[in-house]
Amino acid sequence: MKLVTLLCCLLGLAATAWAASSKVPAISHADLSAAIAAKSVTILDVNGTRSFKEARIPGALDYAAQKAQLAALLPKDKNALVVAYCGNERCSAYLSAATAAQQLGYTNVRHYAPGIDGWKQSGSKLDRG
Repeated sequence: MKLVTLLCCLLGLAATAWAASSKVPAISHADLSAAIAAKSVTILDVNGTRSFKEARIPGALDYAAQKAQLAALLPKDKNALVVAYCGNERCSAYLSAATAAQQLGYTNVRHYAPGIDGWKQSGSKLDRG
């Protein structure tokens, strides 16, 4: 019986994650690059502080280190563009930051699916340190 309960819980969590991911539209590399150039985006890096220090998309915030202050770090305009990303297309860790922004009332939350791996492969500029 415990095994059945555990399996049901796991299936429920998987369904919740899938449902949440379908509510976070993707943003293209070109659109994210343009938003960075226009300084019209808040970017949340969900790869952890160590990875953040090694390399990140320019202007990104270290979500792991700053999630307790997220409300204060996000723009006052709830329609402002907020983009979350993690490692690559297979990574779903971005959901924690995207969901947190949505729960704070942000309506223009996007996911940069290629993540830091895709950003690096594109040859785009990185922030380091």
